[in-house]
Amino acid sequence: MATALIVLAAGKGSRMNSDLPKVLHPIGAAPLLVHALDAGGTLDPDRTVVVTGHGAEAVERTAARFDDRIVTVRQDAQLGTAHAVAQARPALDGFDGDAVVLYGDTPFIEPATLEAMKAARADHDIVVLGFEAADPGRYGRLVMEGDSLQAIVEYKDADAATRALTLCNSGVICADAKTLFSLIEAVGNDNASGEYYLTDIVGLARARGLSAGVVTCAEAETLGINTRAELAAAEAAFQARKRARAIEDGVILPAPETVIFAQDTHVGADTLVEPYVVFAPGVTVESGATIRAFSHLEGCHVSRDAVVGPYARLRPGATLSEGAKVGNFVEVKNATLGAGAKVNHLSYVGDAEVGAAANLGAGTVTCNYDGYFKHKTTIGAGAFIGSSTMLVAPVSVGDGAVTASGSVVTMDVPPGDLAMGRARQTNKTGLGARLMGRLKALKSKGIN
Repeated sequence: MATALIVLAAGKGSRMNSDLPKVLHPIGAAPLLVHALDAGGTLDPDRTVVVTGHGAEAVERTAARFDDRIVTVRQDAQLGTAHAVAQARPALDGFDGDAVVLYGDTPFIEPATLEAMKAARADHDIVVLGFEAADPGRYGRLVMEGDSLQAIVEYKDADAATRALTLCNSGVICADAKTLFSLIEAVGNDNASGEYYLTDIVGLARARGLSAGVVTCAEAETLGINTRAELAAAEAAFQARKRARAIEDGVILPAPETVIFAQDTHVGADTLVEPYVVFAPGVTVESGATIRAFSHLEGCHVSRDAVVGPYARLRPGATLSEGAKVGNFVEVKNATLGAGAKVNHLSYVGDAEVGAAANLGAGTVTCNYDGYFKHKTTIGAGAFIGSSTMLVAPVSVGDGAVTASGSVVTMDVPPGDLAMGRARQTNKTGLGARLMGRLKALKSKGIN
């Protein structure tokens, strides 16, 4: 059966004390909304509708970057969750299938949970996601009769007996789309908050002779984000899950609590990730690589058996081929290092292509920026770049060529040639000693 996602992302999140819409606050360097869309995406939805409100334009841009097929609709006045879902109706006109309602500030719903809800639709007209709460607090309660859900009661409207229940409502619902919108039409706002509650559809469905059921999940999956403290706790929970999954997948993490992952980080089995490594968005690391301590990676690809760090920085566009090595205090940006290429010390390689087995000495710099435009440096296979070489792009060093240490290379170097681009050294007999003696005498007289 076809599936549509309706993701509610209109809230301001006033308790975040931020101008940023709540659903754009990040966990794992990705907005909360992206986590929700990613989770829903495992259902392979035929349509996805994001309901925006506060900061609508920014939220819409984020949705479009995730998938340009996503339709966004606006809830200009926040009148409750049923009202929010109703805004998606025009975008789903003519749709025949199930609608799954998710929340842009609830990032941890597992794919298996959503699959279980879809499967439960074979037995129920409406399926609600519930959880047993350690501290039910102000959650809405699920009122059951055997395996059948009778009603969802918001905390504000619950009596003492209902508040004593521990089975709570996550807000996530799966139902036939036409049925869902038909029920929403009948929802009123005669309640303590004066809002149109999506939860009221269960009672309305029962009154129509429709069935409602519950699928349960771990409470941690339903964690919603409303405050900075909750965001920090969610980040910690995300990192713990990501590290645990990496270890299960065969990644070697000697000090897992020190490694920071992004939402889309992929690290292959048998890769060693040493302490205090940060993976920013867009990183893939193949199996068997080594990422040494205190390195920072973003928007890059590291191939099998490559070595990064310690204290290295890979910026967007960096690609390391098999066996390439990037050492301490080396920065690589928008550059490809061929198989076995080495940049081991104190170097900057930007907008460059480095051939297989080339060796870049300490202090090598590709001078790629003229103040207005970026220019490319090409270094051939097996080339040897002497320490402290400045390669002023655009420039090419051929296969097997060599640059002398301290050279400023401004012209192409043919394959196999030696380039020397520095002033000729001259020695002045005795002048060093005389100069130092004069300076010593001035200092003894207190002259600076």
